[in-house]
Parts: sequence; structure tokens; C-alpha cells
Amino acid sequence: MQTTLHTKLHVAIIMDGNGRWAEERGLPRPDGHQVGADAVRAIVRAAVEHRVSALSLYAFSSYNWQRPPAEVAGLMGLLRHFLLVEVPWLRDFGVRITVLGRRDRLPIGLAKAIGHAEASTRDGRRLHLRIAIDYSARDAILAAAADHLTADELSGRLDTEDVDLMIRTGGDQRLSDFLLWESAYAEFYFTRVKWPDFGPDDFAAALADYHRRTRSFGGVVEAGAAAAPH
Repeated sequence: MQTTLHTKLHVAIIMDGNGRWAEERGLPRPDGHQVGADAVRAIVRAAVEHRVSALSLYAFSSYNWQRPPAEVAGLMGLLRHFLLVEVPWLRDFGVRITVLGRRDRLPIGLAKAIGHAEASTRDGRRLHLRIAIDYSARDAILAAAADHLTADELSGRLDTEDVDLMIRTGGDQRLSDFLLWESAYAEFYFTRVKWPDFGPDDFAAALADYHRRTRSFGGVVEAGAAAAPH
């Protein structure tokens, strides 16, 4: 039986370091992406266990088209395979899938897999899993702002909600055009652990660090107040 979470906590992750993880081990870069896909499964389960309400994963940036064609093709195939294979247990686990980003440039097989995954999991209530594919926050903001919307209306058009905790693996400390609008008041957690090695214990450590922080959102709060999603 699926249960609806009463707490709202949106965690976003920039899953960085797959290629470097493979190169450090003398493996082809695609091997790192494959192991990274396995890491996604473990983190999704951990997110449900920690009662996270929404998990947004940066899988493929609009800028990633500049990578070697063979690597891009491999990533597209891996994303399609992940959606097709993982949907049954995600659906049974109460996970709803939404894919962010453009779809007109994706291979037909992947676009169809996205549609199937979203339709099959639309009743999930335990976790909203958002996967960003061919995604650019700047493009999303420009598209949403074209009709001269208010801030609240623009937020609704972006199809996401404010990020509470942004995690980036792999050592770099930048957003790389991911959920820029939604991360206005996000807490940031950067780790040198590369994505293939980022496991449930690392995820729990990031959440623990988040809950130790005080979030004021521009106001004043009492010293020692625990972090709370807004």
C-alpha cells in the first residue's frame, strides 16, 4: 500500500564524475555511466527510506551534446534501458517519474520510453522522481517567462518546486545550469565522492548535514533552529 508523505523535502543531485571514475580505473568512460546507473537505483531507495518527497537527478545536460558522438549514443541507450527496466519496481515502490527537458532532440526509442515511464508511474505517491534529460535551466526559464508571468506563475510553468538541498558529487562546485530558479534558497552540499561511489551512507550524511543547518530565507531565526523545507 502506498502512503503519501506529509513532509516536503526536495533533494536535487548533480550526478557528476562517472567518466573520471572509469578513467581512474583504466576503463572506458561508458563503464562509469553504467555503474552510475546502478547508483541511481540505490539512491532512489534511500530517498524513500528517508521520506524525501521529491528527488531531481541531472542525467543529461543540453551541453552534453558536445561530447563524443559514441559517448552520447551510449548515454541515450543507457537512459532508455534504465527507464524500461526500472519502471516496474519503481511503480510498485510508489515512485512517480517525470522527465524534465527537451524531447524533440532525443532518439525516438528514448522519447517513447519516457512517455511509457511517466504514464505507468503517474499514481506514485511515495516519491516524485524527476530526471533531467537534454535539460537547461536557462532555456526552461526563458520559455516559461515568454508570457510575462509572475514569479509564482513562472514557478508553476517550470514543472518543479523549490529545491531544499542540492547535492553535487565529483568535486566540482557549480550548478551547471541545473534548476537555477528553484535553487534560489537551496542549501548546497558538495562532495569529492564521484557518483558511481555515492551510496546510501553518503546520501544519509548529506541529509544529516542539511538538517543541522539553520535556514532563514532572508529573515531572522533563533540560533540553533533546525533546517526545515519550505
